[in-house]
Amino acid sequence: MNRENQVLDSYILMNKLKDVIRTGWKDWSVERERVESVAEHVYGVQQLALIMYLTYKEEYENLDLKKIILMLAIHETEEAFIGDITMFQKECETKEERGHQAVHEYFSKFIDGKKIEDIILEFDARNTKEAMFAYQCDKLECDLQAALYNKNVDINHQENNDTFYDKRVQEYLNKGMSFGEMWISFDQSIYPYDNNFRNVSEYTKKNILTINNRNGD
Repeated sequence: MNRENQVLDSYILMNKLKDVIRTGWKDWSVERERVESVAEHVYGVQQLALIMYLTYKEEYENLDLKKIILMLAIHETEEAFIGDITMFQKECETKEERGHQAVHEYFSKFIDGKKIEDIILEFDARNTKEAMFAYQCDKLECDLQAALYNKNVDINHQENNDTFYDKRVQEYLNKGMSFGEMWISFDQSIYPYDNNFRNVSEYTKKNILTINNRNGD
């Protein structure tokens, strides 16, 4: 395969992520004309990384921002092959193994593919400062999107949503939380946010109504 054809084939493959709707929003039947795709998530999380870095630069200035942006640009590569699998699906048990295999097979055809593959593995392992920052951006971006979708989800009509019946989800909803509040509270309980990410997450939860009015959706 010549390099020009390799570029085209790779672009066509990654372009599929524009049409892969994020599974969580489908599960919760977000009532909106357009719902976020995986590609839009990739864009959003890179923008969030830049925003968090610039806003709290005195605490993150020792991080390699270029590496973080690259990490987030490619962190969902596997989903072009295996789809978007949530933590509530049975397939989640083998997601990481299948994803790493797909990434290995994909990047092995590139001259520097091993370096790119290693960056994805670093993101998943979260054993460096850049990986932890990128991971928090990935999770916080989902929190913020849930806040924007808050008024687009009817909590009272989730009969076909298995996630709705998860014990942990029900604990939050039984407290009278809205969709966005529940989603953010759930993520706060399982993800290792540092103080800055947690503060943004908590501020978002407390100001969901204002955010929805500002969004105008």
